[in-house]
Amino acid sequence: MSYTIEGTTGPWELVIGLEVHAQVVSHAKLFSGAATEFGAEPNSQVSFVDAGFPGMLPVINRECVAQAVRTGLGLNAKVNLWSRFDRKNYFYADLPQGYQISQFAHPIIGEGAVEIELSDGSTKTIGITRLHLEQDAGKSLHDQHPTKSFIDLNRSGVALMEIVSEPDMRSPEEAGAYLTKLRQILRYLGTCDGNMEEGSMRADVNVSVRRAGEGYRTRCEVKNVNSIRFVMQAVEAEARRQIEVWEGGGTVEQETRLFDTGRGITRSMRSKEDAHDYRYFPDPDLPPLVIAQSWVDELKAALPELPDQRRARYVRDYGITPYDAHVLTLEKETAAYYEAVAKGRDAKQAANWVMGDLFAAINRTKTSIANPPVSAADLGALLDLMADNTLSGKLAKEVFEVMVETGRAPGVIVEERGLRQVTDTGAIEAVIDEVLAKNADKVAEYRSGKDKLFGFFVGQTMKAMQGKGNPALVNEVLKQKLG
Repeated sequence: MSYTIEGTTGPWELVIGLEVHAQVVSHAKLFSGAATEFGAEPNSQVSFVDAGFPGMLPVINRECVAQAVRTGLGLNAKVNLWSRFDRKNYFYADLPQGYQISQFAHPIIGEGAVEIELSDGSTKTIGITRLHLEQDAGKSLHDQHPTKSFIDLNRSGVALMEIVSEPDMRSPEEAGAYLTKLRQILRYLGTCDGNMEEGSMRADVNVSVRRAGEGYRTRCEVKNVNSIRFVMQAVEAEARRQIEVWEGGGTVEQETRLFDTGRGITRSMRSKEDAHDYRYFPDPDLPPLVIAQSWVDELKAALPELPDQRRARYVRDYGITPYDAHVLTLEKETAAYYEAVAKGRDAKQAANWVMGDLFAAINRTKTSIANPPVSAADLGALLDLMADNTLSGKLAKEVFEVMVETGRAPGVIVEERGLRQVTDTGAIEAVIDEVLAKNADKVAEYRSGKDKLFGFFVGQTMKAMQGKGNPALVNEVLKQKLG
């Protein structure tokens, strides 16, 4: 069932395309040697090139080009061996050069595709129109002084990849799934850290609405949305606004808008410029960017395993469900942790512990998979203690809790606290004899046909053994004794 919004005059379909600005992971900026670390003192990472000093010439950063090519390969996109940098001219205080160097007419990466997974288990392919490299502008700060705006040029010249999708998304969920998948691919590739809170990934959301079977109507662009949740909310809010305009007999004007996260509405920012407003022309200081196919092939050969490949491998080699494989590969760090635990062990059991007990402990302790409360080596050691019958499942849960609290290894905790499971049949028999002797009336009832009492005897035995009896052996010995 396709997603629609019901207006007063009937259902409306949504048409959504995203332009994602992803900051390239590199130690230096796109055209200068200035550093790119987040959180540095204002204006402490600015070269003469970034500050727009006269006569300063840009020099392309080879690693930024490599990162763009890797990303294109990861998006199954065409890599253009010839591309060109253009100047996009506009005046703003945080753009000291008076232009932004971008790739307007000839981007480095052409058409590609991303497959997204939706909550009902279905998949959908979203087309990628292009990916181009450009430099970021500085940042204007309007909240530091009552009458003045401050300018921080640390971001000026930082390399961005602008990844433009086709208008293939039809619901807030699809937009959220696309952004989630894109962020996942970039993080796996190591080309963008995907940290939306720090602004290293942000989205411009293009939304229009139409009746079923109609062509496209006018779209509006919601600028600089910095979380997946807000992108989904902005899509819904802007679509409802446009439906109201159309149904009221008005016309939606093409414009740039902002999403007010507090009020959940979009606000007008400026009427949409066209390309001619920016007076694009080839940058005279930069020759066309020409790369060799052999270099592209080298980069392709060295690409890491991507999420879809890893997920398929988990289902194939580890025998876990597609859902579990999906959850375990969402973050690169989770996948690495899981593989360390699963190696040489029961992979399904490892998946259950990572997704159950470990995830719960991470939430409770407010830690992360990158800095977990229990290391992969220690969790693996705990599973080994269950495999060799040192611990029952119940005791293992107790030991895990102590591991979270103390950070100690499971073997040490078992010895210190005397938690070793009893697998000595003689010792189990002795306890069972005592339990049966104390409950002779119940034994008689059981033997007269009250089979349900068997659980009572198991419970009493485990209680007497402080949970340390091997459950399988306790069951076996009880069955023999009770006849």
